[in-house]
Amino acid sequence: MRRRLARALFLPLVLAAAVPALSVGSSAPVAADSVVIGGFPVDISQSPWTVALSSRDRFGGTRAGQFCGGVAVGRTTVLTAAHCLDENVLGVPPERVRDLKVLAGRTDLLDGRGGQEIAVRRTWVNPAYDGDRNDGDFAVLTLAEPVQGDSVITMAADGDPAYTAGGTAKVYGWGDTSGVGDYPDSLRAARVRVLPDALCEEAYPGGSEGTYDAKSMLCAGEAEGGRDACQGDSGGPLVAQGRLIGLVSWGTGCGRAGNPGVYMRVSDIMRTLGWTRSTSAGV
Repeated sequence: MRRRLARALFLPLVLAAAVPALSVGSSAPVAADSVVIGGFPVDISQSPWTVALSSRDRFGGTRAGQFCGGVAVGRTTVLTAAHCLDENVLGVPPERVRDLKVLAGRTDLLDGRGGQEIAVRRTWVNPAYDGDRNDGDFAVLTLAEPVQGDSVITMAADGDPAYTAGGTAKVYGWGDTSGVGDYPDSLRAARVRVLPDALCEEAYPGGSEGTYDAKSMLCAGEAEGGRDACQGDSGGPLVAQGRLIGLVSWGTGCGRAGNPGVYMRVSDIMRTLGWTRSTSAGV
């Protein structure tokens, strides 16, 4: 079954342990639920641009309200997946989420002593996003204050060798580590391989499994399965050669052979937004 890496489901008041408690009388969405499959723990200092999207009002405090991932590409600019801000995930339009924040500089979601909790001042969801086809699955968050230090990653423009098939990459997130709802509090990463477009097109030719578009997407994982992003990792970074090449978006299952994870291609996001190598650092 095709899955996005933020779930669009509503649960009753009594929720599983992986999902935060909610205020009495409310009906709220399940958190965008993906932890890295086949991964390993990392410290935020190894990927200071990896951030968590949070709303305790919508998702409770069990995991600090985390429901998706994101990546800082400018001091006040974060990229994430468009479907993370969908009303089916949040329960309301993003502008009506009272406490939408980015958690930056934090390995453990529950470590209130470390990092920053920064309010989101403005959300911009790609107007061309198509939730049925998963096209254009990206959004831009403008933060109310800058992230600290050098917590910004360079984006890989079109033609960058970081996109070369067969190269290694890492995906980062706080998502499901098993595919059955095992959510960590601490950041994890998985080493994956950038896969050829032909393999991705064969895996997702259209229909219920989704359609792979090589112009705007790339896929990564292992041909035999095993290492992958999963629920809760949506919007998080895929990094190769020290540069951002993808945002976690969708796929079929987690870590399945023949069904690699699909990511939004960052060079296409840059093209759509009119960002270049010279301007991206200042966004």
